[in-house]
Amino acid sequence: MTWLRGRWVPLTVLVAALAALIASLVWVSGPSGGPSRHGPMTGIASRDGPVRSLTDAGRAADRFGDRWGLHVGEVMRFTNGYYAELLDASGKGATEVLIDPRSGTVHLEFGPAMMWNTAYGMMSARADSRAATIGPEQASGIANRWLEEHRPGLRAAEPEDFPGYYTLHTQRNGKTVGMLSVNDRTGDVWYHTWHGRFVEMREPADSQ
Repeated sequence: MTWLRGRWVPLTVLVAALAALIASLVWVSGPSGGPSRHGPMTGIASRDGPVRSLTDAGRAADRFGDRWGLHVGEVMRFTNGYYAELLDASGKGATEVLIDPRSGTVHLEFGPAMMWNTAYGMMSARADSRAATIGPEQASGIANRWLEEHRPGLRAAEPEDFPGYYTLHTQRNGKTVGMLSVNDRTGDVWYHTWHGRFVEMREPADSQ
């Protein structure tokens, strides 16, 4: 199960819906291809083979983001695969991607990056109507209240600002175990259930 605001949604239903959405939107393009800068960021990076390290994952994410003028920031490894944040030229969070360790395929992360992101996700066409009403401190408070009720023993780290939402690492005794996101307009919480167990990470300063 995964949690969205005040109701439970079966994870299998969400996965099926997202799979259908991806199937209808995903395309493969060359280095010069890409969507309108005002349209959703969809696509698959070239499949260069197995990803065996944070460095490999960061390079794959960089190749994916380069089409939109983005570069890789933080890279994380979980038991279910790799995660990376993509930053714009100013270093601000743009979106989040997942990297498959077997094929090297890169795609937008499920959940908030796809459904809430007002610049690179499915909400990009409605960006003008989605002004943020929740700041970073409020997002942290919302995240910690949610964790107290639904994941006792976990606390939220500092929020990372993305268009339309914040993503926060979840920690136990000061150590990262996962992450969740908070919508910057509605305050909805989306826990990232798809990663598996946290293994290791590399900070943006180490990603160059």
